[in-house]
Amino acid sequence: MSPAWAGDSPTISIMVGGISKFIYLPVKLADQLGYFKDEKLQVELLSQPSGVDAENELLSGSVQAVAGAYDHTIDLQSKGKEVCSIATFLQVPGEVEVVSKGSPMKSMADAKGKTLGVTGLGSSTDFLTRYMALKSGIAMQQYSTLPVGADNSFIAAVQQRRIDAGMTTEPTVSRLLAKGDASVMVDMRTVEGTQKALGGIYPFTGLYVDAGWLASHKQQAAGLAHAIARTMAYIHSHSADEIADQMPKDYYGGDKALYVQALKSTLSMYTPDGKMPAGGPENVLHVLAAINPAIKGKHIDLSRTYTNAYVAAAPAH
Repeated sequence: MSPAWAGDSPTISIMVGGISKFIYLPVKLADQLGYFKDEKLQVELLSQPSGVDAENELLSGSVQAVAGAYDHTIDLQSKGKEVCSIATFLQVPGEVEVVSKGSPMKSMADAKGKTLGVTGLGSSTDFLTRYMALKSGIAMQQYSTLPVGADNSFIAAVQQRRIDAGMTTEPTVSRLLAKGDASVMVDMRTVEGTQKALGGIYPFTGLYVDAGWLASHKQQAAGLAHAIARTMAYIHSHSADEIADQMPKDYYGGDKALYVQALKSTLSMYTPDGKMPAGGPENVLHVLAAINPAIKGKHIDLSRTYTNAYVAAAPAH
């Protein structure tokens, strides 16, 4: 048993793979709205620039939960580690492959000899980049991958021409487009764009915990899931302006109007109720198996990678 669980600390630490990103907005919004407190939970939100770093914090026992990408649960099971997603934020990745101004790239088929930016090596942006390149006939050895983080560090990499193209999320995408520093090449902010890029729906971020912690902390897990389910209902019953008003002002990047506009264009990516969408896990496994030899041909029990039990039991407010 991890030392982090010993003595049952009253505080649940959640590591977020980039707390100001829209793909993790539900966990910060739940905190801002006081929904964790309503569940009698003391929650601490921490942030790492990349989801793969957040995953490592969970495995070391430093945190009790991660707001990260669902695909890590499958990747970890292939390595003999059991983590389980208890609430799903996004039914699509919300990720965008942007092309730096002046780059000759028009599609992923042009990636040969180019440098592609990802948040971190082994991160979900890395997985998706490799899959889209492979689908376009470009092998991993034919391009370079550079970890450039998110937000300002990603923008700097684009502006300094250190990457030809790269994968990032809102509100970073809108900030780049507004300044004319980049253009959209692959858009996975919508169901249509995701199906075109990845061949189906692709549940992306959510809240996952270690299976051992889950088995002995069902009440806390239920509280976390209930707070997220309630937050998803809030997102779908309030305007982008109202949601933005609940968020910390430093998340706006100095431009609240741009933040609201970016949020408005991406509200459809959030799940209505925090549940894992049907068929989603199978497509995520299909994508990962195509790029990861450790997963291809290995039996992955998808039923152990997520549960809808806790969000389904959320009381109506």
